[in-house]
Amino acid sequence: MRIARSFSHSLPQQAAIAVLAASIGIPMWAQQPSAQAPPATADQSSASTSQSGQQADQQNSDQMNTTTQAPPAKEGFWGRINPMARKKWVKKQIDPLNDRLNELDQVNARNAQQIKDVDQRAQAGIRQAQSTADAANQAATAAGQQAQNANNSAQQASNHVNKIGDTVNGLDQYHQVTDFEVKFRPGTSTMTADSKDQLDKLAASLTGRDGYILEMDAQAPGNGSVGIQSSQRLAEAVERYLVTDHQIPIYRMHSVALGNMQVASNDQSEENAHPEHVRTRTVHVRLMENSLAAQGTASPQDAAPSTGSVQP
Repeated sequence: MRIARSFSHSLPQQAAIAVLAASIGIPMWAQQPSAQAPPATADQSSASTSQSGQQADQQNSDQMNTTTQAPPAKEGFWGRINPMARKKWVKKQIDPLNDRLNELDQVNARNAQQIKDVDQRAQAGIRQAQSTADAANQAATAAGQQAQNANNSAQQASNHVNKIGDTVNGLDQYHQVTDFEVKFRPGTSTMTADSKDQLDKLAASLTGRDGYILEMDAQAPGNGSVGIQSSQRLAEAVERYLVTDHQIPIYRMHSVALGNMQVASNDQSEENAHPEHVRTRTVHVRLMENSLAAQGTASPQDAAPSTGSVQP
């Protein structure tokens, strides 16, 4: 009974040992060759010996090469990364990647900063160029304005010079406004009433006027010095009347005593070129005006001629 009990207790242990031996023996049996090779001859043994020597040399060289190379990472059942690995081992595997990523981030940040610096410098250069162009444009505009002002000043100066030249050239240029004859009573130096009336009108038109002169040539009958002296007294009588009664300045009157000689006219023919002797006592008065000197005042053209005509 005790033997049967002990056998029943040892039976499960023996079954477990048999199963373990079978699991170990099956792979070893699978690795054994299925058939034994026939015995080799002498030549075959020598060939196998040389071949084994070559294989040994090859293995030695392979071992030397493998020793120089880094041993490959061992791969387990789960591959290179074991899901049950510790955090330190995982960190050790990931740190090179993180370092590389950090280097890439630094390079990107450095490139972005360099691009930003280049953009800032470009913008500053553009602003500087624009401000320089604006300053140059303003300077050119100011220079153009100054040139325009200088041109206007030069034009005004030229016009003023031309005006002065015209004034200087026209100072001695007089034109006849009116002329008439002052008659006297026979044998005397007393003027007639009509002659005095003409002189009064002439003097009234000359009041406050500038730029005029009075030309007077006197004729009287008589030969030689007798006629000249008589005509001189007639011219002095007219001048005296204008000075005393009408305050005509003396410097504006110019007279000449011609005696009994009459001034030749331009329309006389060649056969009548010699003037005839006068028979009456007269003073020929001509009003001459300088248009430049008389600017700003009314022209003394109100004097009506008696025997002469108004000329422009």
